[in-house]
Formats: sequence, C-alpha cells, structure tokens
Amino acid sequence: MRMGGSLENIQKGRNAMNNTFYEIAVLFFTYSFAAWLMETTVATVKEKNFRNRGFASGPFCFIYGFTVVLLSVFFLELKSNTLFLFLGCTSVATAVEWYTGKALERMKQKKWWDYSGKKWNFDGYICLQYSLLWGLLGFLAVRYGNGLIVGVYRLLPGIVGRVVIWGLVAVGFLDFAGSMLIAYHMEEKLPGLFRWNRRLQEWTYRLGGKIAGRVERRIGRAYPAIAQEKAAAAEDEERCSLTQLFWLFLIGAFCGDVVETIFCRLTAGVWMSRSSLVWGDFSVVWGLAIALVTALLYKDRDKQEHHIFWVGVFLGGAYEYICSVFTEIVFGQVFWDYSGMPFNLGGRINLLYCFFWGIAAVVWMKGLYPKVLKLITFIVKKTGRVLTTLLVLFMAADLCVSVMALMRYDARANGVAVSSGWERSMDAHFDDERMERIYPNGKRQ
Repeated sequence: MRMGGSLENIQKGRNAMNNTFYEIAVLFFTYSFAAWLMETTVATVKEKNFRNRGFASGPFCFIYGFTVVLLSVFFLELKSNTLFLFLGCTSVATAVEWYTGKALERMKQKKWWDYSGKKWNFDGYICLQYSLLWGLLGFLAVRYGNGLIVGVYRLLPGIVGRVVIWGLVAVGFLDFAGSMLIAYHMEEKLPGLFRWNRRLQEWTYRLGGKIAGRVERRIGRAYPAIAQEKAAAAEDEERCSLTQLFWLFLIGAFCGDVVETIFCRLTAGVWMSRSSLVWGDFSVVWGLAIALVTALLYKDRDKQEHHIFWVGVFLGGAYEYICSVFTEIVFGQVFWDYSGMPFNLGGRINLLYCFFWGIAAVVWMKGLYPKVLKLITFIVKKTGRVLTTLLVLFMAADLCVSVMALMRYDARANGVAVSSGWERSMDAHFDDERMERIYPNGKRQ
C-alpha cells in the first residue's frame, strides 16, 4: 500500500465519519481500551502497585467507550463550535458519570468512587475538577481523535476490519456478562461463562504485569469505597420494580402530555396535540423522564429540595438535548425548537425549561411520587398482572406503529415511493393531514 494512499485515508477519516456500525464499534473499543490504560496507570502510580481499574475483567473501561460514542453521535453538529462542544461534552460526560455511579450503587455494593472530599462535588459522584477534565477529553476526542482512529481503521482490508470488530464484540459481550454475574454473586448460574471470565481476567493481569486473584478483590483494591462483602441474605429494602417503572412511564407520559397541552393553551392561546404517539395522549419524553428520575432518585427523595432541584436541572437538560438529537436522526423530524428563546443551545434546550425540569423533579419526588406509588400498588394488587400485561402490549404496539408512521411520513416528504404492504397501510391510515394534526410542531429535515 502506498504511503500517499494511507495518509489520504487518514485525512478522510479526520474530515468525515459515516457513523457506520463498524466505525462506531472501533471507536467504542479503542476508547474503552485507552481509558483502561489511563485509569490503570494512574491508579498503579498512586498506589505504588499494579491496579486494574476496569469493572469488566478484560482490558476495557466500557463506560468511557460508551460516553465517547454518545458524544460523537449527538454532538457532531457542534464539532466546529469550540465553546458549545466543550460545554456539551462536559455536561453529558458528567451526567453519564452520575448515572453510572447511581446505577452501580443500586447493585449489591456501595459507592464505587467517592468525591466527597473534593471541593465543588455533588452527591460524591461528580465534582467540578473531573467534569472539566471529562469535557476536555471529550472535546479532543470528538474534534480530533475520532477522525484519526477511523482513518487508521479504514487502512485495514475490509474483511480483516470486520473480523476484528466482531471478535471484539464477542469478547466484550462475554466479558461484560460474566462481570455482571460476579457482581451479583451468581457465578453458579453459568459456570462456563464464569470460568471464561476468570481466564480473561488472568490474561488482563498478565498484560498489566501481575496476575491477581479474584475479580472481587481486584475491584475492591481499585475502588476503596466499595463494600467487600456478599449478600448472605436478601436485603429488606424498598425496590423500584420493572412493573412500577412501567406504570410510572405510563402515568408520566399521560400527565406530561396533559401539562404540555394546557401550557400551550395558556401561552400560545391554542389547543394542539403534544403526543409522541399516534394512539392516545402520551408524551414518551415525559414518561421516560419520570421513570428514569424515579429509578435514580427514589432512595434520595428524603434529601433537601435544592439537591433534587439541581439534579433535575442538569440531567433534565442533558436528557432533553439527547432526545432532540435522537428523534431528528432517527425520524428526520424536529419535534421542538427553542431557537427563539434566550439562553438556548442549538434550539434543543434552553435555560428556562431546564429550570422547569428541576422544579418538576422536586414536585415529583417530594410530593407526587409517594402518592402515585400507593396508587400503582393498589392497581397492581387489584388487577394482578392482567391489566399491566395488556397495557404493555398496547404501548409496545403504539410505539411500533408510531415509528412506522413517522418513517413513512418522512419518506413521503422526500418523494420515496411505496414499496411494501406496511408502507401502503401507513399511507392509508396516517396520511400527511393526520400526521400534521398529531405532530403540529414537527419540522421535516
């Protein structure tokens, strides 16, 4: 291969990235491995001994790879705007770190890291110093690193690159699954997977320069704040079950649609549909927000209001931004646009509505959630699984039909002709007039 061709491929990678599956996968595993090297090196120097800093047994810190992919997909449009790209990377990376810390705490362990001793920390999981560092690293990755990595990947022969990626996907999946079994102390459920996970762990330690013992001991040395114990008996604590989360999503989606409809009537003087789905008055964004904030904060509802408020402001804004980019990429539609409001970011979020998210979090966790939880418990107790199952099936069908209707709506706008039965059905039942009534603020891209 000529050197000129190699440099040309690398330069093409710098200038554009198609976000194909293989390119996203190579970014994910490259940054996961690079983060493992960085974390492990820092911990080893600090502790004067080798420390493997990954949750998984292999040489990967998957949360870093996931975060960079998230930033790369959702902030591609901000690549040329230095300030907003840095602020966006800082916000989303901090949100991911907080979400991850909360999710890990919900496992049968305690905190995996604790910044309580640092200045300007929040909840012990995030702090200003590291947020700025993550923002800088994310900025460098999106602006410079991604193009270089993708350019190098494109130098590989097509079949070689695909084999390498699928091999990494298989190893990563088995590694993560085995690590989850160990974290939940369920090694006996899949002994074969557990043994494979242990072999990968030993190989990772040889790579780092030292063969270590069990995964629990490794994690414990890397994260001194974690509890080194197995649950001898089931813990008697309140849990937020999947059934409760579904009902919270359903109630939140309906109430969110009602609130937005009334808000539009009071501010714009018109009644308009605010639903995300073609059947029923449901706002998926609100439903997912209610379920997500409850899953993360239901154990923290006794904390002070200002704590919950700022969590709602910060995470609500990041959540709304991601939802906006996701729906535009997938459906080709812009469902809300705040460009005419002050302190907005790309028309996707604005400061005023971020404050609304914070107020909503306080009102929900302090006032409404305990009452709604009693209502859900009563409904589930009286109806058993029948009503819940029927509603799950209905919402699944509603989501699927809504996605197909939106896809066909966008295709019609681009002049794509009907080529299958489902497309003809969408055209017959969800024509442009009906879709414009359901999504009056939708803008085709």
